[in-house]
Amino acid sequence: MVNLQNDWDGILCDEFKKEYYLKLREFLKYEYTHYHIYPDMYDIFNSLKYAPYGRIKAVIIGQDPYHQPGQAHGLCFSVKKGVKIPPSLVNIYKELESDLGIPPASHGELTCWAKQGILMLNNVLTVREGLPNSHRGKGWEIFTDKIIEILNTHNAPIAFLLWGANAREKAKKITNPIHLKLTAAHPSPLSAYNGFFGCRHFSKTNEFLINNGIEPIDWQVK
Repeated sequence: MVNLQNDWDGILCDEFKKEYYLKLREFLKYEYTHYHIYPDMYDIFNSLKYAPYGRIKAVIIGQDPYHQPGQAHGLCFSVKKGVKIPPSLVNIYKELESDLGIPPASHGELTCWAKQGILMLNNVLTVREGLPNSHRGKGWEIFTDKIIEILNTHNAPIAFLLWGANAREKAKKITNPIHLKLTAAHPSPLSAYNGFFGCRHFSKTNEFLINNGIEPIDWQVK
């Protein structure tokens, strides 16, 4: 069974026993045996492993993992060092520089964000090589909806950065008035000019955290 080695284990233990998740698990066993699936099976839950429930201060929601070799490693929008920075992340870096004056990083690994308490969660956590959205509708959405519902009950304020239609769908799960919901277009080159550029979500998140007595995020990618 899944072992996250932090407080998520106790919080999600019943979820991993539910019928939908057991069906999803069987589906994934077949997929990983017969196809190239990303991320590596040991990286599927990295978003939860790096950001324990008790330390979460912000959430960024992506769609599904990158579907080309060597890219996805369990954190939305992030790729491992040495991998070409994908176009959506290039645009995230552009907005970060415009908003906070932080120059674009030389790599695309966002582990340093996750370790500061940012849950880097995709809506769907796995994908077949070369086929975006190929694992959509198999149960992951139920699982990630549950995570957002759980975070909605968090007694500390959280900033939710919701980019694109898939992420905005999660907004209806966020009803607790102590949290901040920031919505914008997806950073993809197809939509970034329709409201992602200029959203200033990075500075707005830090302003929200500071106003609530929470240490702001160091957004510089190291």
